[in-house]
Amino acid sequence: MLSWLLSLRWLMMVPSIGTGLGALLMFWIGAIRISAGLVVATVDSGNTKGMIVDVMGATDAFIFGVVLLIFSLALAFGFVFEPPASIRDRLPDWVRIGGISGLKRTLMEVIVLYLTVDFATYLAE
Repeated sequence: MLSWLLSLRWLMMVPSIGTGLGALLMFWIGAIRISAGLVVATVDSGNTKGMIVDVMGATDAFIFGVVLLIFSLALAFGFVFEPPASIRDRLPDWVRIGGISGLKRTLMEVIVLYLTVDFATYLAE
């Protein structure tokens, strides 16, 4: 019974893979926004406000991608995989979570950063 319950931890790979794919999507959107800002800067150099909005939007997308990547890795290494001590010691602190409270703390810190950049993007628009 206990081994069956412990095998359910592999279900946590579904949200981990999903958020990892979401992170890749946000990085792609950020790259598109940066290229749009570059086009505005080269074609319409007088439109600095449009360029600023594109760059801030790209920064917003990149930071949200980082949030999703942190969440994905924290789920995988915190709840699914049990790395050996030699590998666990080399992992960054934000990947080594002690449980749900560590995951919540990490996410709250990153969400505050994201909201700050999102607010700055809103002001730029």
